[in-house]
Amino acid sequence: MGNEIFPVFMFLSVGAVALFSFVSVAAWSNARSKEREAYYKSETIKKIAESGTGGGAALEYLREQEKIGERRLREGLRLGGLITGAVGIGTMVLLRGLAHDPTMGVPNEVYLAGLIPLLIGIALLIYAYLLAPKA
Repeated sequence: MGNEIFPVFMFLSVGAVALFSFVSVAAWSNARSKEREAYYKSETIKKIAESGTGGGAALEYLREQEKIGERRLREGLRLGGLITGAVGIGTMVLLRGLAHDPTMGVPNEVYLAGLIPLLIGIALLIYAYLLAPKA
């Protein structure tokens, strides 16, 4: 009995070590990338401020970067809302088809579970179009 479990134990232990090693290297790499981006951004702002135009250009650069970030956030919310809404509609269609099959033994109202992701997608879209801060 002990010999049958050993390969499974080895597979799981090696897999766990490999997974957590990969996650730690990926997190370290991401942190280094963000650190480089922040350094290059601060150097760019410093060079703009030191140029003949003064601090006004640096402030304008910072404002423009903030507008770009807000615009990307809104676009991400819109895309997330559309995808989540589409998943909700697809789930409703799938569950409705399963409910019509008498061999599946599924209650007829089960397709209403697709309303959960659909309503989440609609809420994301409403926030992105109406409530999110405009740039």
